[in-house]
Amino acid sequence: MNHLTKLKGLCLKTLLPMYKTANAGHIAASLSCLDILIYLFSVKMTKDDMFILSKGHAAVALYTVLAKSGRIPEEMLDTFYKDGTSLAAHPPCNGLIKDIPFGTGSLGHGLSLATGLTFAQKYTAKQCKIYCVLSDGDCNEGSTWEAALFAAQHKLQNLTVIVDYNKLQGFGYSQEIINLESLAEKFKSFGFETVFAENGNDFNSLHTAFEQLSLTTSGQPKCIVARTTKGAGISFMENKLEWHYLPMTDKEYQQALAEIHA
Repeated sequence: MNHLTKLKGLCLKTLLPMYKTANAGHIAASLSCLDILIYLFSVKMTKDDMFILSKGHAAVALYTVLAKSGRIPEEMLDTFYKDGTSLAAHPPCNGLIKDIPFGTGSLGHGLSLATGLTFAQKYTAKQCKIYCVLSDGDCNEGSTWEAALFAAQHKLQNLTVIVDYNKLQGFGYSQEIINLESLAEKFKSFGFETVFAENGNDFNSLHTAFEQLSLTTSGQPKCIVARTTKGAGISFMENKLEWHYLPMTDKEYQQALAEIHA
């Protein structure tokens, strides 16, 4: 997994300046799912597979990984958050980027979109894998569970859901807002082949979880509930509610850079 670790370092050295230049927030949300996105685009997905980032507020992580995997031009990242950009604070809905089929970020929509894409394959010649990254906040929304029921009913085996389970939302701890424990058992009870990844910020843990899912033969949709850390890798951001929204000061930015270079 050394190549993935090196790629993560490159992504961090790109991601943090993007946030600082734009004076934008949602940094911690990108950091919690960055490893998941790197693993998906570098190991699991082919050029024909499709991806939905339901937690669209982590768009910078997606843009960075798309650039580092050659799916969008790297110089495009310089336009983030600027007038006329295709790289807005949330994934765009203009259809100009092939690997971003839908604008997302209003929580609870992503799994419905991914389910629709997968279901459509029953009526077309196109066959590919569909991957969808949800936040645990997404799982507060009823539309998420409606989509899960539909996916299981229609045996959408090409659909894989990964829940970025960092246990923090915009206004508090997930367990205090809506207690979803056990989230893995809930997806299992809704008809998904489900695996729990102990550390979603570790490539080996993610690899083990995906390998376990690859052994399933039920024909049902799949789910990995990945325990992650909000703000992973930046000490003063980790598990801190305020970093759901805050931009970095100059001092905080220098500290964050120092930590990732170390």
